[in-house]
Amino acid sequence: MSTSCCIGISTMKPCCRILIGCKSCSFFGISTRKLNHSVVDNLSKLRSKSVRRRRYRSCNSRIAEYIRVIDQDRRAFCVSDPNSGKSSLFSGVHNRGTSRRGSKRGVLVIANVASDFRNHSTSVEAHVNEKNFERIYVQGGLNVKPLVVERIETGPDDVVKEQESGVEVNGPNTVNVDNFKDLKDPINVEREVSEIEREAWRLLQDSVVSYCGNPVGTVAANDPADKQPLNYDQVFIRDFVPSALAFLLRGETEIVKNFLLHTLQLQSWEKTVDCHSPGQGLMPASFKVRTVPLDGSNGAFEEVLDPDFGESAIGRVAPVDSGLWWIILLRAYGKITGDYGLQERVDVQTGIRLILNLCLSDGFDMFPTLLVTDGSCMIDRRMGIHGHPLEIQALFYSALRSSREMLTVNDNTRTLVAAINNRLSALSFHIREYYWVDMKKINEIYRYKTEEYSTDAINKFNIYPDQIPAWLVDWIPEEGGYLIGNLQPAHMDFRFFTLGNLWSIISSLGTSKQNEDILNLIESKWDDLMGQMPLKICYPALEYEEWRIITGGDPKNTPWSYHNGGSWPTLLWQFTLACIKMGKPDLAEKAVALAEKRLGVDQWPEYYDTRSGRFIGKQSRLFQTWTIAGFLASKMLLENPERASLLFWEEDYELLQTCVCALGKTGGRRKCTRFAARS
Repeated sequence: MSTSCCIGISTMKPCCRILIGCKSCSFFGISTRKLNHSVVDNLSKLRSKSVRRRRYRSCNSRIAEYIRVIDQDRRAFCVSDPNSGKSSLFSGVHNRGTSRRGSKRGVLVIANVASDFRNHSTSVEAHVNEKNFERIYVQGGLNVKPLVVERIETGPDDVVKEQESGVEVNGPNTVNVDNFKDLKDPINVEREVSEIEREAWRLLQDSVVSYCGNPVGTVAANDPADKQPLNYDQVFIRDFVPSALAFLLRGETEIVKNFLLHTLQLQSWEKTVDCHSPGQGLMPASFKVRTVPLDGSNGAFEEVLDPDFGESAIGRVAPVDSGLWWIILLRAYGKITGDYGLQERVDVQTGIRLILNLCLSDGFDMFPTLLVTDGSCMIDRRMGIHGHPLEIQALFYSALRSSREMLTVNDNTRTLVAAINNRLSALSFHIREYYWVDMKKINEIYRYKTEEYSTDAINKFNIYPDQIPAWLVDWIPEEGGYLIGNLQPAHMDFRFFTLGNLWSIISSLGTSKQNEDILNLIESKWDDLMGQMPLKICYPALEYEEWRIITGGDPKNTPWSYHNGGSWPTLLWQFTLACIKMGKPDLAEKAVALAEKRLGVDQWPEYYDTRSGRFIGKQSRLFQTWTIAGFLASKMLLENPERASLLFWEEDYELLQTCVCALGKTGGRRKCTRFAARS
């Protein structure tokens, strides 16, 4: 009798859940023997074909979801069922249905195959040749003692009993639910919750969007008095990140998991602008839940997810940062919840690979930084950041480090992992060496020689000293520095961009000394960067003819407004993370206290105007969700700094050893160990 296997999928509630049964261990007509080698590539092709058939993603769409990656390096266990005489493959699912015998009992076997990348952010190449994954597969049966979990269902409520068999139940990769019991209600914490926090939690809950009866995200803004919401009634990937962290830190994980899976299903749609399609792997900027009539029905409707890949954006620009934020949030979900099984699913692994393939594809650019256009990130209007903006590079670096921790290492991914390591090394050196400015570096630029053609040129980008702006000469402190906003041939954008500098600290893109100097600069220039409402998105603002030329006379980006020097309270949570990492939580507490005085009174604006952040933004939406969530996330991170440590990265010294950073006089490459960075 041929062995049969089934994969049960139950990540969402009934209207979005399917169960796939496969006879003779076949999977979409592909034998598991072939699946072991090419499952990710085949799944990618199937998804690519399926997206051509339908404009929207509906509740009734049959979405194949897989829990574990099945390959030669990470194998699933088959548990023999003596009553049926067949083997059943259970992939960490919660099967609410009954079996053919009417039994409501299932057995879940979890292999302890977690990669060290979850606990150590070090070079992947050192782990490629290890045989740890092979040890869990024993020919002819189970000769190891896996963790056995019995799920017993007694009606609508589930009772789960765990049996330990040689494996510690509450290991490093499992979730202790007791830790979150007191977090379900913001009132049940040690300190008394302020009235403004109660209001913030209520507003955040009111902004939740449901799809098929399940929470899938939060709208960008939820102002009941706004008669023209524009696209603020959509769920944006970048906007949802602080909301996701607030929910995760509170112990509410379902909405984040649903968001990650549903946005993944929207990936790689063939959207076009003027008959041109973007690359496969692109994540949408946002999506909206719409109700559309069913074909051939009388009055019947269904919910669909309608994504926006930039074809409806203000400048018709595809979002470069959406995929990067998605990967960063996926890592944060695993770190906070301990649910690493989500990362190991085949569809999730495929999604990571598609994003990385899009970002790491070869092109004409000679630099390790990503080449992007204006409007492709948080600054979504023309602001002169086209080229290699710091914000994208810092998020790119964070996404690469996150992916290296989460990717399953096998024959199909070894080349990709090697490419990640090489890019990380080159990117970190490039940013640290050429984007950094302090008093010493500005003095060097001031004395640059130009028109240098040799490989030994000091002024490699042919920067003209006259580019040093007058405001910078008196503004830069003696102690402190920062990473400039952009670098291109013959052009340095000396503006201070807050998001890129904060993420350089969080991800360790900068050296320890550089990270410390960035916070020193923020502290010394507190009135300029914080003012009466933290934090300035960039400093200084473009004014006069420079504003007219660079922004095109944008009436929304007038000086000290919106993205042109406006103050954005959502940056608080990222500032808090950076301060906790560098051992300066008092700075974050000072900034949060400053914002707490006004946010509730001002009805949670999107941004503030004027040089000091004194006025509510002239076109600012009220009850902006990521303003609310950023405040809440900051408060919880300050109360639980040990959980903040799960969200940032320490320096990876192995990257420094493998960095190929320059060309020698003979034309050959030489390695740079960069001992200065170690100190």
